[in-house]
Amino acid sequence: MPRCQSATAEPKAFTYQARLIVDPAIEAALSAYARLFGHAERCLFAATARGHDADKIKPAFSRQHGLTARQYNAVSAGLKGKVASIKERRAGLIEETDGRIKKVREIIKKLSKKTKISKRLKGAAPDAVAVTLYRATQKKRLFALHHKKRRLAALEARHAALVADDTAGIVRISFGSRKLFRAQFDLAANGYATLADWLRDWQAARSRQFMVLGSKDETAGCQGCVATIAPNETLSLQLRMPDALTEHGKHVNLQGVRFEYGAANIMAALRTTAVAISKDAAGKTIRKRTGTALTYRFVKQGEYWTVFVTVMIVPPAAVSDARLGAIGIDFNADHLALAEIDRSGNMINFLRLQTTVRGASSDQRQAIYGEAAAEIADRAKQAGKPVVLEALDFSARKAALEVLNPRQSRILSALAYRQAGAMIRAACFRAGVEVIEINPAYTSVVGAVNHAQVRGVSVHIGAACAVARRGLGFSERTPRSTAIIPVRNGGLLTLALPVRNRARHVWSYWAGVRRKLIAAHVAHYRSGGGKKPPAPLSSLPQTVCSYRHLQARILQANRPGDRNPDVWPDVPF
Repeated sequence: MPRCQSATAEPKAFTYQARLIVDPAIEAALSAYARLFGHAERCLFAATARGHDADKIKPAFSRQHGLTARQYNAVSAGLKGKVASIKERRAGLIEETDGRIKKVREIIKKLSKKTKISKRLKGAAPDAVAVTLYRATQKKRLFALHHKKRRLAALEARHAALVADDTAGIVRISFGSRKLFRAQFDLAANGYATLADWLRDWQAARSRQFMVLGSKDETAGCQGCVATIAPNETLSLQLRMPDALTEHGKHVNLQGVRFEYGAANIMAALRTTAVAISKDAAGKTIRKRTGTALTYRFVKQGEYWTVFVTVMIVPPAAVSDARLGAIGIDFNADHLALAEIDRSGNMINFLRLQTTVRGASSDQRQAIYGEAAAEIADRAKQAGKPVVLEALDFSARKAALEVLNPRQSRILSALAYRQAGAMIRAACFRAGVEVIEINPAYTSVVGAVNHAQVRGVSVHIGAACAVARRGLGFSERTPRSTAIIPVRNGGLLTLALPVRNRARHVWSYWAGVRRKLIAAHVAHYRSGGGKKPPAPLSSLPQTVCSYRHLQARILQANRPGDRNPDVWPDVPF
């Protein structure tokens, strides 16, 4: 059972931001620094693309562009990060594109088959309505076939280009974004009156940020930007300017920098700076500085400058214990389903967190997932239980976008699982809550069959319960031969479960259940059952469902009078 114990984990990097209030002189200095940094980064990328070693050309490159050694390291580190991210992502893009090509070929194969001519068209006097319908169907099929072939050609060209770049080790970076670069070819459609207007935005996009690299053995964790704590609990930043920008002075002082979040962590990192004095064998005094590294990134966002500070945070003491139970989370396109179980695997509470991100901007999506992550971490901290997440991979699902309707494609494309998962892990790390990652295989099927109807909850809450139980290692066998599964309109679907072969892994059994469940849902939808209102419950089912719903919320599954006092010797009460 893979786990990530926050109490024993190594320190993690967290980034906090603050908006700067600057005068025109400081604005000019920061803009000049950003232009120099962007120009140096592009030149270094061109030099390394020609085969030069970034470490060997450091002295000559620094003198040519008027940079200090630490400023060159910041340019090199930022460029290496971009190159590494492109190479890492390219492998996933190749696999995803290959999957989409296979899906499109399957669709083309189906569309290439001519539809059968009905008996109404084979006679001497065919039905006019049938002829019209047949021609419309054929026209629609040929139209879809034509565009799928175009789609296949585009995907094959993209796949070939990605494979060629990966084989040759070529990395392509458009500093300023490809979207803005292509805007010059159609100025009016992109809101530009003249080429000069586009050029101004293009140059600003390529020179809107710079990074100051920190180190734990430097003053205040970063000699290029030294931070000091002011008496009013704000920070004062002394930014070291490059040698090429001496007209702005050697240093630029930024006063009154206030962080709304993370100020305590930044100040705690600054207070760790210390100087250790020792002597070597020859009696020479050695001064060694230790502390916490702080890396700064200055970004111009619109008319304002924002400073981002990255600092390593020591993990807090653990407050969660898996012997008390767990909280499972099921990710969905419009919400997160939470299920809390006790140490015996019984569900005692559940919650639905709405996270509709379709049509939302990146900032809105970040705010939505951030609030949900904070709520999850707070509930886990209060309950003292770990959080169980699924290690999901949406590459196969995104390959299936070729056969989904536009609405389903937009919903799946907007689902930012990695972003939400990263926020939940970060929130749990800060709260001292353990995060357990599990294999997501068949959790939705297990939740629908074993937990949804029995516990009186939705299939998504049932899936969250299955996630939590798997995180603690509980059994996933089904005790019944027939399953009753809730459907979207409030009705129920009856499913005959297959016979399990105990010589094989339990997941092979759930694979068979999943095939039967998909077939049952398709048959239910085609029969019109998904659009009909559910049948009213009789008095007996109402009583049973109410009792089950009540039992799913109370914490009395194992009362002290019904068990041996030695059953739970390890519970930390």
